[in-house]
This record gives sequence, C-alpha cells and structure tokens, in this order.
Amino acid sequence: MNSSAEKREKEFRRENELIRLNAIGSIILDACISVHKALGAGLLESAYAKALIKELNIRELNVDHNVPFELSYKGEMLGKAYVADLVVENQIIIELKSVEALLPIHKFQLITYLKVADKRLGYLVNFNVPLLKDGFHRIINNFSA
Repeated sequence: MNSSAEKREKEFRRENELIRLNAIGSIILDACISVHKALGAGLLESAYAKALIKELNIRELNVDHNVPFELSYKGEMLGKAYVADLVVENQIIIELKSVEALLPIHKFQLITYLKVADKRLGYLVNFNVPLLKDGFHRIINNFSA
C-alpha cells in the first residue's frame, strides 16, 4: 500500500473510531440521566456505580468496574497505581463522583487515567447535582492520534 492510501486508511479508521466513541458516549449520557432521575442526588458513589452498571448493561454495553491500571515509570512497570471506576467497551473511562462540587483535581485525575490507560475518551460524572447536565463532563485525550 502506498503512503497516500495508508494515510487515507488511517484517517478512515480514526473517523470510524470517533463515530463509535461518540455513539457510545450518547448511550452513557442517557444511562446517567436515567440513574440520576431514578435515584436523585445525595447517595454514595458506590450506589450510582451499581445503578449505572445496570443501566449500561441494559443498553448492551460491556462495563468493567474498579479497573486497575499499572504505572510505568522510566520504562519500568511499578504495579497497580490507579483504579478507574468504570471502563465501557474497553474504550471509555467513567469516573464517578458524588461531591458538593467538582474540583480541578477531579478532571486531572481522569486525564491521568486516560493517559496511563491509553484511552481517548472519558466522562467525569458528579451525581450530587440538581441537574445532571451540570455534573456531566466529557474529557478527550489525544484524539488526533
């Protein structure tokens, strides 16, 4: 395959990945809204995690809970250093919160998880809000790669 054809193929795969991740993201948002409507604000993060897993499974998405990621430092694996709340379809990380207000550190935490896990898309979701739209944040990591 020549360079031009390889470039087109890479761009085609990237566009398909974007379309698929955005479609899954829409399903995640809908599932989060359903959980928030049913449970409201004020519960522990673990309650929202269980309900969201159920909602995503109903929507036929594969969800892993409390997923460990290893830390690599100067070429050496140092073992489990991070645990993501949810990983959907082995592609999207969801970090759940039930806090009065999200802090910048919460976004940095998700960005770090995305980098360590080499994932492109994540959602930071704070269920402790009157309207879920105020607690739902999309974080992108290196989407151009």
